[in-house]
Amino acid sequence: MAQYELLLPKMGESVAEATVIKWVKQIGDSIDLDDTILEIATDKVDSEVPSPVAGKLVKQLFKEDEVAQVGDVIAIIETEDSSSIKSEEPAVAAPMVEEKPETIPGTEQLPTERPVLQNNFTSSERFYSPLVKSIAAQENISTDELDSIKGSGADGRLNKDDLLNYLSSKGGGQPTITKTVELELPVPTIIEKDIPTKPIINKTSAPSINGGDEIIEMDRMRKLIADHMVMSVNTSPHVTSFVEADVTNMVLWRNKVKNSFEKRENEKITFTPIFVEAVAKAIKDFPMVNVSVNGTQIIKKRDINIGMAAALPNGNLIVPVIKNADQLNLVGLTKAVNDLAGRARISKLKPDETQGGTFTLTNVGTFGNVMGTPIINQPQVAILAVGAIKKKPAVLETEHGDVIAIRHMMFLSLSYDHRVVDGSLGGMFVRRVADYLENWDLNREI
Repeated sequence: MAQYELLLPKMGESVAEATVIKWVKQIGDSIDLDDTILEIATDKVDSEVPSPVAGKLVKQLFKEDEVAQVGDVIAIIETEDSSSIKSEEPAVAAPMVEEKPETIPGTEQLPTERPVLQNNFTSSERFYSPLVKSIAAQENISTDELDSIKGSGADGRLNKDDLLNYLSSKGGGQPTITKTVELELPVPTIIEKDIPTKPIINKTSAPSINGGDEIIEMDRMRKLIADHMVMSVNTSPHVTSFVEADVTNMVLWRNKVKNSFEKRENEKITFTPIFVEAVAKAIKDFPMVNVSVNGTQIIKKRDINIGMAAALPNGNLIVPVIKNADQLNLVGLTKAVNDLAGRARISKLKPDETQGGTFTLTNVGTFGNVMGTPIINQPQVAILAVGAIKKKPAVLETEHGDVIAIRHMMFLSLSYDHRVVDGSLGGMFVRRVADYLENWDLNREI
């Protein structure tokens, strides 16, 4: 008999760890090739880890709710192949430290040459990620001092933002970090495990509960969504601008091509890829909507990565991201939208597919709503809601005078971060999206 070491696989460029949420196979269970061994959760999505070999599970190296790093041995499977212990390497181990140190832009003027405390914090019973340990060591934070810092993550975990906020308040400014740190905060899509702020709860008064009331504990994803929404509202001053668009040509065109398109591409064409295309074009016209905020810095994004909010069967929400949406034609956008939406509904998204978004689109018309005021998906600065398309009487200007006709109308509503997006920019952007939809070419080839 041989023993096979199952490693936590690579799950995306910016994903370095995952939490074990459920062991599907128990010690002693037989395992077939591609059987699901366990379920894991990142900050964004839940995923399954399949077995690359057949055999019997003999050891679980992590308990449920424990955190494993990419490349860690998480289970041992007994096989009949050979007598040697084998292991499967993840595609690429996420590097935690670059050989050439960098500093966060805006902190170059701070002193960088100071002795670094040699401490790996192994004496602490508290869990710290490699990034937190590295920052603490470079800032000469002792184990006792690190243990005293209050964490805002799950189960009180200390995250990067908690430590940076502590160092900033302690020293009166931002710390120097001689380590490559991604400027963009981890994106949710809407789902964040490490939230810098928590809602203030008055623990002195208990809620009133009647005899027939039902108490429902939030599941993990709902807690993350709740924290992320509160954090977004506390971070960004929200403003919403509305536009009503006449999308009659767009509707008529889709009705004309949908059957031939499905027969040719084996894909249904919905309105969503059309909306995504219009948003991508408008972002190219107004690139300052495609930004994020880091303190007093505005980070202008090179890529146009559009997230599309998708409702899950359990009522929760997730935002898969179409990367480089501006580089895809309508066929490519349709395939991307259908693939991501389909896999989102059956919880088959990869963690990397919910990260890196620079702008979010949500379709409230799916629920019959005509408009909405969506909450910004941090650290983005804008989110567009599209409402239901309704037939309405509308005034048309013709060469023979104004007439009233039945038209397909819809509302677009853009919520934006008023710290960096003013009313003029926000208003012009949502108007430009509407223009692209209103001026749809009825004779467009696809």
